[in-house]
Amino acid sequence: MRRFLDLHIHSPYSRACSPRLTLSNIAAVAVRKGIDIVATGDFTHPAWFKIISSELEEKSDSGLYQLKSANFKTLFLLSTEVSLVYRDSGKARRIHLVVHAPNLVAVASLNKYLGSKYNIRSDGRPILGISAPDFVRACLQINPYFLIYPAHIWTPWYAVFGSKSGFNSLEECFHEQTGFIYAYETGLSSDPAMNWRFSALDNLTCLSNSDAHSLENIGREANVFALPKDDYQSIYQIIKEKRQTSDYSGDGIIETLEFYPEEGMYHLDGHRDCTFSCLPEESRRLQNICPRCHRPLVIGVLNRVAELADRPFGFKLKTATPFRHLVELDKLIAESLNIKNRQSLRVQNIYNKMLDIFGNELFILTEVDLKLVAAEYPLIAEGINRVRTGRLIIDPGFDGQYGCVRIFN
Repeated sequence: MRRFLDLHIHSPYSRACSPRLTLSNIAAVAVRKGIDIVATGDFTHPAWFKIISSELEEKSDSGLYQLKSANFKTLFLLSTEVSLVYRDSGKARRIHLVVHAPNLVAVASLNKYLGSKYNIRSDGRPILGISAPDFVRACLQINPYFLIYPAHIWTPWYAVFGSKSGFNSLEECFHEQTGFIYAYETGLSSDPAMNWRFSALDNLTCLSNSDAHSLENIGREANVFALPKDDYQSIYQIIKEKRQTSDYSGDGIIETLEFYPEEGMYHLDGHRDCTFSCLPEESRRLQNICPRCHRPLVIGVLNRVAELADRPFGFKLKTATPFRHLVELDKLIAESLNIKNRQSLRVQNIYNKMLDIFGNELFILTEVDLKLVAAEYPLIAEGINRVRTGRLIIDPGFDGQYGCVRIFN
């Protein structure tokens, strides 16, 4: 069975996240987006865990959950993100980890342990003063089927390889627990091709998730799995064993769906306050100093990948899972109408009508026959074609500012 998975989102209890991120809203939007299995997000927060426990029920002992009170087919996978802030090797470290749990009992035990030592009530993505190896060890002592992997691995401030507080290898970060790390998350500012340049990642499963802070961003990155059945253990084993499949004769990851990395907030080096950005080569010429304010530049993902890479630009890993770049449908519609606000009433009316006619958003972006779309919306059909073929103009993001995608001149 082909399933689309988005395994990292947030709840209303995380900082700077939409209050509309209720479980029923998430389930409804997942259907419209084409996501079959979505993360609960933020299970460490006591109030959100109470909501998860009261509003969801396990589907047939599968380790996946569904709403008790709605007919949505959306399944939830218990998930959270934690922020670890600690010192290692004499340096301050700040990294984010994605955590998936096999059941509510395991989550309750982990929350009890963390709540006895740290403040897990202040944020849906709790800040914990525990090292990465100690956190992994604690999770696996509670239940060996917890799945832990580094989030958005290259972003400057809170990532395992981030330029501001990261490490140069997984072993430096996770120490003796490295063997229990089976995956990594690309993040919005990198794609699989960039990660192929770093051979240390070859044996890990490459995952792409939305890290959505609002309903609109669910599914902006996703994973396409062939599952033998809808259950947590199947997902766990595919990720742990890096199973891949090109068809439906076996189970494994079929492909990942990616942001264009230039659109991410930390792709290039730069200073947002100075409206200055540059490629890594220019940063080296400037000795990483902003020419406008004369302070150190925020070193972005492209530069950091190049720093750690042991393979040349353009290298293709033969054993890699395929991937495709996408631009969200409402953004595409807005540009075709020359409207800046993707949430405008006119954009949303067309978006909803397209879903009624052609199917969910990911189907429209990846599979729909564009001749059918062109009969109703010729300019939008051309835009989808340009996204599929990579004929875009992108002003890359930097220092926390999203890049600007232009589909039409």
